[in-house]
Amino acid sequence: MKLKKWNIIENLNSPEIRKEYLTQVLNDGDLDEIKRALFYVSKAEGIEVVAKKAKLNRESFYKMFKEGSKPRFESIYKILQALNIKPVVAS
Repeated sequence: MKLKKWNIIENLNSPEIRKEYLTQVLNDGDLDEIKRALFYVSKAEGIEVVAKKAKLNRESFYKMFKEGSKPRFESIYKILQALNIKPVVAS
């Protein structure tokens, strides 16, 4: 029997799961992990849809998530808004 490779994007199949995943990564993750999580959630939603809502072209969107890239806060914030995620400050 051959095991199927686990695909996180297939498991981010509802808005609630995507939001909980991002919440956990934001609480525990480093910047690279946060970037990966935003990419996975965007991919689960549909890259074209998220890029369009964020008013970013697709090429720029993909460049933001390349290893070693340093996306601007403004771009990350646009993606969060496109994903309907509101950052909250808590202590």
